[in-house]
Amino acid sequence: MRVLVVEDEQQLAATIAEGLQAEGFDVDVVHDGLDGLWRARENSYAAIVLDILLPGMNGYKVCRTLRADDVWTPILMLTAKDGEEDEAEALDTGADDFLSKPFSFLVLVARLRALLRRGATPRPAVLEVGSLTLDPATRACARHDEPISLTAREFALLELLMRRSDAVVSKRDLIDEVWGPDFAGDPNIVEVYVGYLRKKIDTPFDLQTIQTVRGAGYRLLPDA
Repeated sequence: MRVLVVEDEQQLAATIAEGLQAEGFDVDVVHDGLDGLWRARENSYAAIVLDILLPGMNGYKVCRTLRADDVWTPILMLTAKDGEEDEAEALDTGADDFLSKPFSFLVLVARLRALLRRGATPRPAVLEVGSLTLDPATRACARHDEPISLTAREFALLELLMRRSDAVVSKRDLIDEVWGPDFAGDPNIVEVYVGYLRKKIDTPFDLQTIQTVRGAGYRLLPDA
């Protein structure tokens, strides 16, 4: 399978490429965001490993532009160590997963293989569940056309619930997707953030669209 690595640290890029080639991948490497954007548009890749801090165009803009162009190649974004805001913004801009530097190469390969199993899944530009709308490209949220201000983490949590609307999303899945599989904090953080969301998207509108499914997780329902 063919993978694109967009990383401006040339030694790190070479190390990733050599390791992936040893695992049987075909690898293209570029060191500039604009070059990465062009390659991703013009070629077919099974996955993209994308750094954030890049010359030409940063990784967020590359990812956001690809999604706006309906390029749904799975993207694994490389973020700063303990960069919570980086991780949240990576998901907000359309990345499928993230990995904090420094990272284990074994974990990188495992994450890539997990993305490849999912495949490229088209996603609507604007998510709609009942009267609730969410635009990942502009990070705008509204209900009944009334804007709702969300933090990066709240946005990522709501986006996941909206993408799986009507389905029950487990606490473990929410932690893995929003906080990352390496999160070692209190899992009750999920309840805290669900509470924040309810106060913003439900309570002001006299609604109860975020359901707690005891022992299973959470489900977002349409209000109409």
